[in-house]
Amino acid sequence: MANPFRDMSVIMQGLVALAIAVILVLAGLYVPGSPVAQERADYDNAVQARTKLNQEVTQLQVYKQRYGELKQQMDALNKQLDTLKTIVPEEKEVDEFIRQVQGAAASSNVQLRKLTSQNIVPKEFHYEMPFEMQADGPYFNLLDFFGRMSRLSRIINVGDLKFEDPEKATSKYPLRPGTTVSAVFTATTFFTKPADASAAPATGAKTQPTAAGKP
Repeated sequence: MANPFRDMSVIMQGLVALAIAVILVLAGLYVPGSPVAQERADYDNAVQARTKLNQEVTQLQVYKQRYGELKQQMDALNKQLDTLKTIVPEEKEVDEFIRQVQGAAASSNVQLRKLTSQNIVPKEFHYEMPFEMQADGPYFNLLDFFGRMSRLSRIINVGDLKFEDPEKATSKYPLRPGTTVSAVFTATTFFTKPADASAAPATGAKTQPTAAGKP
């Protein structure tokens, strides 16, 4: 029996062989269940998984950068909070307040005669802690004293300020040479913690002893 393939020319035989090869390749690529199709599917799945992972890594890098920015912001806020706690502490810290005021008076060469605690005044977000004070000395020394108090780390408001002639003052103290004026005023500082704030000191509490108040 004659073989038609052998009767073809060499060129036709080559074309037929090429066509058969193409058919076999296409069958291997697209026929379900074939090893080549399975490998191609696995490859496509791997490419999709890699693309998805790359997207997730990109998103995580954004979060990592954002985390660094948030950490810097938190550190800055913590520093601000520490500063605010110095300006308006949580506790009353009466001893520290008195020490600061005495230091300001001593630095200004002013006699601090009286420092009497008053009733604590509750506010919405803080508590006011007023003290009645009396100081005397040269006029410009007193001005320097008030300036030093305004620059203390803790907020201190001065109000109800009255100047008197120390020679005519009701309470007589031995005066330093050069003393020209006596100042009576209320110095108010603040704190935030409500622990025992309701237990306000009794009116007319005794004067705190002050080293600067000694003649």
